[in-house]
Amino acid sequence: MRIAITGIGVISSLGCSVDTFWTNLVAGKSGAATIAAFDAGAYGSRIACEAWGFLPEEHLDRKRVKRMARFSQMAAAAALMSVKDSGLDLSGFDSERVGCVIGSAAGDYENLASQYDTHSQKGPGHGNALAVPKIIANMASSNAAIELGIHGPNVAVLSACATGAHSIGTAMDLIKLGYADVMVAGGVEAAITPLVVDSYDAMRVLSHRNDEPTRASRPFDLERDGFVIGEGAAVLVLENWEAARRRGARIYAELGGYGSTCDAFSIAAPDPDGSWAAKAMEIAIQRSGLSPDKIGYINAHGTSTQANDSIETLAIKRVFGLKGFANPQVSSSKSMLGHTLGAAGAIEAAITALAIHHGVLPPTINLENPDPACDLDYIPGEAREAKIEAAISNSFGFGGHNCVLCMSRA
Repeated sequence: MRIAITGIGVISSLGCSVDTFWTNLVAGKSGAATIAAFDAGAYGSRIACEAWGFLPEEHLDRKRVKRMARFSQMAAAAALMSVKDSGLDLSGFDSERVGCVIGSAAGDYENLASQYDTHSQKGPGHGNALAVPKIIANMASSNAAIELGIHGPNVAVLSACATGAHSIGTAMDLIKLGYADVMVAGGVEAAITPLVVDSYDAMRVLSHRNDEPTRASRPFDLERDGFVIGEGAAVLVLENWEAARRRGARIYAELGGYGSTCDAFSIAAPDPDGSWAAKAMEIAIQRSGLSPDKIGYINAHGTSTQANDSIETLAIKRVFGLKGFANPQVSSSKSMLGHTLGAAGAIEAAITALAIHHGVLPPTINLENPDPACDLDYIPGEAREAKIEAAISNSFGFGGHNCVLCMSRA
């Protein structure tokens, strides 16, 4: 069974509609700025890519907004946007045959920290009845289903920064296994909070280029010093290819397959030889019925950390360069969007589908002094017109989770 991507909804620092998001991305704009969510003056890293323009009341009922944490608001809004973008009239479907898989790596740290403070200061009897339903990570997928009125399979995947990609792959499997006809799938994160920022900074993975936020995220550059934390959501509508064609749907791309492996090496560091990241790429390409020489573009995980960028380069070479294939074009969207953690794999899947659909490959910005260990074609500085037939999107997460999605032209 072939799977079509027919709808996309995006909430991000570069815009809260697909058109605005894509226009800014192709223009090479950065969504980074000094943190506005809280006073970060005393923090080592004081910059982030926040979803500045997101107003939940533009998408959701005010009463519902009050019952949701920010990450659930973003997920539900992106899900509604994706279905509208697809042109699907869900009232014409058996709601039991429409499902949802939206994951978050963090859930709601803001309310978790707030409720912990309240309990510590006031003791028992002062809890908030909405605390647990706001905090737990599955509420992104649950709230999206409530807004859409769909009753099919509904699960939440959690695999750190590979969450969004794994969610999309899982949704594809549910359609292929016959559990659903249509799935909305993606990832979300809204974790720009004091606890999260300070904790990541303690791991020495955040950029300290605080005086020039828009130049801070610089994947594959010799002067990279860490990632810029981001937030956002992306949700894709997946459906049976033939059904999509029969209803005259616009198809962004075909989702051919995904590869999933585990480094089983470290709780945070990637395996230095890149072999299992490479294996995930190979599996995704193979399951799509393709060979590596058909892949014209790679949307890299590209975090702007020292270890990730050099090891991902090595992994790509294992699949492509070391086997005699021409080097595919590669770029890192995180150079503009920062690292959106559990949302990253979904946002970058959306970018990959849009790149195939529009025939334009987004750039890697801030790549001014390339690291000699990172010597591929990273599309530096400016977007590139290229009518590619197939592409992959890489997502790698703490704990060694690797997930790669493979797509091809409709």
